[in-house]
Amino acid sequence: MIVLKSHTPKTVAIIQARMGSSRLPGKVLKKIAGRPMLGWVVERAGRAQTVDQVVVATTTAPSDQAVADFCTSAGYAHTRGDVHDVLDRYYTAAQEFEADAIVRLTADCPLIDPDVIDKTVHAFQTGNPPPDFAANRLPPPWGRTYPIGLDVEVCSFSALEQAWQEAELPHQREHVMPYLYENEERFNILMVDYEQDLGHLRWTVDTPADLDLIREVAVHLGGRDDFSWLDVLALLERKPELNEINAHVDHKNVHDIDERRK
Repeated sequence: MIVLKSHTPKTVAIIQARMGSSRLPGKVLKKIAGRPMLGWVVERAGRAQTVDQVVVATTTAPSDQAVADFCTSAGYAHTRGDVHDVLDRYYTAAQEFEADAIVRLTADCPLIDPDVIDKTVHAFQTGNPPPDFAANRLPPPWGRTYPIGLDVEVCSFSALEQAWQEAELPHQREHVMPYLYENEERFNILMVDYEQDLGHLRWTVDTPADLDLIREVAVHLGGRDDFSWLDVLALLERKPELNEINAHVDHKNVHDIDERRK
């Protein structure tokens, strides 16, 4: 159960989750150390001190009834919306849960770290001038220094609403935030970087090999979910052979869209 914290303004982490992955169908409910991956993401995100509420945004597709049922049984706040227009799904969820700031997370990142969320949200909250959008990774030319799978994006409700009203390109609707950082002359964009460049590490789950790696990490860390991302980094430095499990997997880019939307 995720406890609603009390901050003003209200910051809501919205986790997009659906069963219809093209490379690993049903991945969001695949088990890691005996628990569904989505549960890992919700519980770990809920430990972020800067987040007031965690909400799962799934879809109205019949296959995603399983996601809604899991959220209900676990006591997770959730909402359902458009299958392919994920920007609309975020906007309606942000409206429903009265978010002043939105943290975008994805259900295929079970190692998402509360401290990384806090660092990104804090940068968003304290930036001068105030940013419209902050992230710890963006596509080229910006780049990334955090491992793939620790991705955090934060924006104001007003910026999200503007994107929702104006974004027209398919990738801007599917990937939620591109309209903001593709129009940096109109929005104040803030990048949050780590002190080392670890952007080559892949800790997200999009293929069976990715899932194998995360399951190995969970086993080596005792099956618990309260470890730090730095614990994972230390493990992989001790056992670099684990990195080879999914080293062959190509990472998708922001212009990739689900062909099923056509």
